[in-house]
Amino acid sequence: QVELVESGGGSVQSGGSLRLSCEVSGTTLAHYCIMWVRLRPGADPEGVAGIDTSGRRTYSDSLKGRLNISQDNTDTVYLEMNNLKPEDTALYYCAATQRGGRCYFHGEGDYNYWGQGTQVTVSS
Repeated sequence: QVELVESGGGSVQSGGSLRLSCEVSGTTLAHYCIMWVRLRPGADPEGVAGIDTSGRRTYSDSLKGRLNISQDNTDTVYLEMNNLKPEDTALYYCAATQRGGRCYFHGEGDYNYWGQGTQVTVSS
């Protein structure tokens, strides 16, 4: 059973940084595309950063330059977020699917496994 557990969310002021973690258990990251997805109030889910089975990274164009996705050898995926803005306030999820090629996000149905989410709140 694949399980994902996010952590690292919190409240920060505008311009601050956070590092989110996604611990994956029940499988190895080598076979999965991992995507960080955020859900802002009143908006559709948005894939913000992904890392595929080859280690290639994909970023949302609107957030590129402020994010860095990485993984370590303990099956944990990280999302570093810098220069945070109030509009980054959202519930951030990590999601996984067993797929080759670059990660993408067209909708929630693209991913089979989801964590419970971690809240990020950015104040001005």
